[in-house]
Amino acid sequence: MALSLGWKAHRNHCGLLLQALRSSGLLLFPCGQCPWRGAGSFLDPEIKAFLEENTEVTSSGSLTPEIQLRLLTPRCKFWWERADLWPHSDPYWAIYWPGGQALSRYLLDNPDVVRGKSVLDLGSGCGATAIAAKMSGASRILANDIDPRMAITLNCELNRLNPFPILIQNILNLEQDKWDLVVLGDMFYDEDLADSLHQWLKKCFWTYRTRVLIGDPGRPQFSGHSIQHHLHKVVEYSLLESTRQENSGLTTSTVWGFQP
Repeated sequence: MALSLGWKAHRNHCGLLLQALRSSGLLLFPCGQCPWRGAGSFLDPEIKAFLEENTEVTSSGSLTPEIQLRLLTPRCKFWWERADLWPHSDPYWAIYWPGGQALSRYLLDNPDVVRGKSVLDLGSGCGATAIAAKMSGASRILANDIDPRMAITLNCELNRLNPFPILIQNILNLEQDKWDLVVLGDMFYDEDLADSLHQWLKKCFWTYRTRVLIGDPGRPQFSGHSIQHHLHKVVEYSLLESTRQENSGLTTSTVWGFQP
């Protein structure tokens, strides 16, 4: 199975890979690792060299040409190789998912949303939305995801930004901190995870009156979830053709405001 059809399946539909990740406990965040680190401490030379050799720096094909990212593209070897040949953890960070694209575009176009504010990027992936928040003047940023440490560091460097802290523990199980804004894109791809996120976001809102923005291209796990009763549409974007092709023909991506 080509990499582009294997590990990518978990956010397009719930396939065998998703089941394997869930049963192994790796779906959200790894355990047994230091949960809080500054991004600059992850530049293992061998991994860095491997990622630089097997990904492409690009700013095209997305809603945010202002942001350069190191991604897997059809011009990369591992786009076509079998998924099991990738020697590191599954590179979910190497795709610029459409929900994250919408969030990033919105923050770049509306810098007042984040200027001078604290921002938590939940499910940060390649770090694009956190980078957009930084470009737009956020005063404090925390990126949180499975294993995007090297990717976020490299992508910050590409955009001439100082790397921001990264949390690699399951934040849903930790005591909540106060944030002015929580952003999350493409996280509603699994029913159980969606339920957990819904409860966590409600607590975050009622405890700290935190603003929450969600990016999603209309996946059924999101559009059919009860969280829809607490959402209002902020903005909808048409996806570029390359993103549509990589995401089962999804044509738009929407930023939603959450207010329970």
